[in-house]
Amino acid sequence: MAADIKVPTLGESVTTATIARWIKKAGDSVAADEPVVELETDKVTVEVNAPEAGTISEILAEEGAEVEIGALLGRIGAAGAAGAAATPVPAPKQAAAASAIATPGVVPPKPAPGPVARPGALPAAAKMMAEKKISEAEIGTGTAKDGRVSKGDVLAFINKPPAPQAPAAAKPARAADAREERVKMTRLRKTIAARLKEAQNNAAMLTTFNEVDMSAIMALRADYKEAFEKKHKGVRLGFNGFFVKAVIAALAEFPAVNAEIDGDEIVYKNFVHMGIAVGGANGLVVPVICDADQKSIAEIEATISGFAKRAKDGTLKLEDLSGGTFSITNGGVYGSLMSTPILNPPQSAILGMHKIQDRPVAIGGKVEIRPMMYLAVSYDHRIIDGREAVSFLVRVKESLEDPRRMLLEI
Repeated sequence: MAADIKVPTLGESVTTATIARWIKKAGDSVAADEPVVELETDKVTVEVNAPEAGTISEILAEEGAEVEIGALLGRIGAAGAAGAAATPVPAPKQAAAASAIATPGVVPPKPAPGPVARPGALPAAAKMMAEKKISEAEIGTGTAKDGRVSKGDVLAFINKPPAPQAPAAAKPARAADAREERVKMTRLRKTIAARLKEAQNNAAMLTTFNEVDMSAIMALRADYKEAFEKKHKGVRLGFNGFFVKAVIAALAEFPAVNAEIDGDEIVYKNFVHMGIAVGGANGLVVPVICDADQKSIAEIEATISGFAKRAKDGTLKLEDLSGGTFSITNGGVYGSLMSTPILNPPQSAILGMHKIQDRPVAIGGKVEIRPMMYLAVSYDHRIIDGREAVSFLVRVKESLEDPRRMLLEI
């Protein structure tokens, strides 16, 4: 019994996908729940599993094709059923004709007669066509009896306005270079481009900067990282957990930074779903720590570590990428000293972390060398005032420079 391979439901707002590759080919045997085809969506790559064991009997959508939710991709039949559907079946008339020819004593039916040629143009029309050097084929079927061309048809043809010429093909902007290579954008890359352009076009985006002295956080990590890792079964104590906690504390004080615009309404979120930008195999993705405000630093660090691994392997799920209310991105891991992060719609703000670098700073009237990091918050000025954005970033800075504030929630 055949089983259909269909495009599954792919998550919120995802309606189409592109067939990235067929893992199995026609004729291959598959086990139940074994991946058979890989789909690329706007967000992640998804594997479609075999609904039951058998043999791939048909592939109905080729690699590179765009398919909708529920579309039929192929079929699985019993073992050895592959190729049965590919055998061409003659049309009924062709089959009958072939049978008649092959059967002795049976005369095949005569073919239907072709179209009967119509009489020539009327005399006056023929004379005018000869004078104007116009052929009857140019005029086509006439309006006289039996489709004959009349003098009126010739006059109408002569007076007919010329057909508009098709515009000339646009010339390439520049000549191609043999050393260049053109590669079609993936759906993920096209979606990233569209969403970033959307953020620029729709939001009144501004960025405010500050810097944070990382001495206290680095000393705390040095003192407790081994004990932390031992207690939490291999979970490493990084910087992300502290930043997430510092942002959560600041969001509680400035809820507009965690809100979004929906039409002519502002939607305030009484929870924090924290997006953490990580580099994946196909580009930057932003998986979401749901209810981050309810999690410990250990839980946050473990979740981020899992996201990074799955992003590298290309195994993130659609549900991992949905519902964020605020995002953090860390260009410092690539060596960025300062940058302007771009919003992740429909969110209204994003925090950018950067490289920690020793710099001379004034401390108590003296110059000291401290590990400093520039912070940047890009925000939508339609919903967040400059005062709120600056004050929010100052709260993040204060929590990081004195981690006891996070413990005491002050």
